[in-house]
Amino acid sequence: MEHKEEKNQGLDLDTTLIETSHKVEKFYHTYKKQITTGIIAIVALVGGYVAFKMFYIEPKEKEAQAAMYQAQIWFEKDSFNLALNGLGENAGFIAIADEFGLTKSGKLAHYYAGVCYMRKGEFQNAIDMLDGFSTDNDLVGPLATGLKGDAYVELNDIEKGASLYMKAAGQSHNKITAPIFLKKAGIAFEELKSMDNAVRAYEKIKNEYPESSEAQDIDKFIARATAANAN
Repeated sequence: MEHKEEKNQGLDLDTTLIETSHKVEKFYHTYKKQITTGIIAIVALVGGYVAFKMFYIEPKEKEAQAAMYQAQIWFEKDSFNLALNGLGENAGFIAIADEFGLTKSGKLAHYYAGVCYMRKGEFQNAIDMLDGFSTDNDLVGPLATGLKGDAYVELNDIEKGASLYMKAAGQSHNKITAPIFLKKAGIAFEELKSMDNAVRAYEKIKNEYPESSEAQDIDKFIARATAANAN
């Protein structure tokens, strides 16, 4: 009896597979033109991207790297006006970011320009340039986000600054930048009279980054924010 049921189940499965195959075949023949067009479009899109990267992005990347050389020298010498605007045939970070924005070096030029503007005290310009920067680098990414936080704090938008500090601290959780921006966030939260958030930021330093320099006197900050919260 069981053998007969297993046989019937096998036959039912075979029938289902045959019917499904027929439906798929019928669907393909009905929409053959659309399916073929879709496949061609996908192939063209992939091929176009590969060609774009190979014949446009990669050569542009080399140009951008060459253009960055002199601007970086000016930057290292604290010649921020020259680094931003260039001189003669040597482009500055602003022009490099504009011309080579699709390349990694072009994006990095946004970051350098943001730092230059911060050093010049032009905080809104710094934010505008940093908005054009993105990276997956675990160190530079948080630094750029935290730098925007500094700019907003300088413009007296403490709430936005605190938010960016917290974002920077959680961006990669590395032991170098995370405690720095958690402490900045805590100080900003204290200024906003948001003592609960300040204590949480400080305690995160104490618990997760106990070996950082920021943790050495963190108990003092925790006590201060806790006492202010109790009043």
